[in-house]
Amino acid sequence: MASRREVAEAANVSVRTVSNVVNGFDHVAPATRERVLRAINELEYRPSELARSLKVGRSGLIGLMLPELDTAYFAELTRAFVEGGAERGLTVVVDQTNGDRDRELALLRRTSGGSLFDALVLSPLALQAEDLEGFAAGPLVFLGEDEFPGFDKVMIDNFRAAREAVEHLVRQGRRRIAAIGAERTGHNSSSLRLDGYRAAIRSHSDLGLPEIVEYVDGFSRTQGAAAMRRLMGAGGRPDAIFCFSDALALGALRVLHETGISVPDEIAVVGWDDIEDGQFAFPSLTTVSPDKLWIADTALDRITRRLSGEELEPEVLIGPHRLVIRESAPTI
Repeated sequence: MASRREVAEAANVSVRTVSNVVNGFDHVAPATRERVLRAINELEYRPSELARSLKVGRSGLIGLMLPELDTAYFAELTRAFVEGGAERGLTVVVDQTNGDRDRELALLRRTSGGSLFDALVLSPLALQAEDLEGFAAGPLVFLGEDEFPGFDKVMIDNFRAAREAVEHLVRQGRRRIAAIGAERTGHNSSSLRLDGYRAAIRSHSDLGLPEIVEYVDGFSRTQGAAAMRRLMGAGGRPDAIFCFSDALALGALRVLHETGISVPDEIAVVGWDDIEDGQFAFPSLTTVSPDKLWIADTALDRITRRLSGEELEPEVLIGPHRLVIRESAPTI
């Protein structure tokens, strides 16, 4: 690849003149500009994006830090961020934290220490509010329900969405509704979904609905299948299952199929995330659908507005959700 100096020699101008042409400065004579552009084309010169970013103080790179990259929900969310970033002239770089506090802290410190990222979007599992004390970096947006005062947060109303999902099952005449997805570690998203489940159950005290909660160590198909087997082995089989992720629900559906249980005739199933796999499950999966496009667009809009110099007060931005009714828990 040709250097800027070689372009200058070919065009018989100074290196500074080549730089002025590359950067679009107006004070270059038309004949000189044409000569430089001809040399650039002939030598196939390409300006260094790194050098340019260092000069203007912007790289055009946004870091997206997620707990997992191999789950369908985060894969679909990543796509929304990548496409939304491209529309704004930004490149989204993705990394995985595994929900590890040391990893989350390391990424934050790298950003505040002057990495190439202009901004960071982080979905934390272990990070604490005190970890952000004295933190000074470019725009930072958090995804999820954890409290980080002084920073933008983008989320959906997990409590309300969970309550709506359970209310749907109660309206269909279900009277033994089990929840799969509670976590003993107390992550906020699962805790709020559990609170929403319990609020719906307790609001129908006249019906005597029991609380049936299956705890898991993760939101995978394997965990969903194991939890479903435990429920099938316990006394008083449920007539509906509310799963805190579609992956858990798909695992539960597999066990119900293996044991000859009809869905939804004997047991209805509701998931969460509205991943594409749920549309093609048999039966297709009723699910809580967070608006992934809204989440990505809202986070990226906050970033681009701050990068443009706009002074914004930190906000908690709560996005839309809907209950997608499919075959596993239809409206009767």
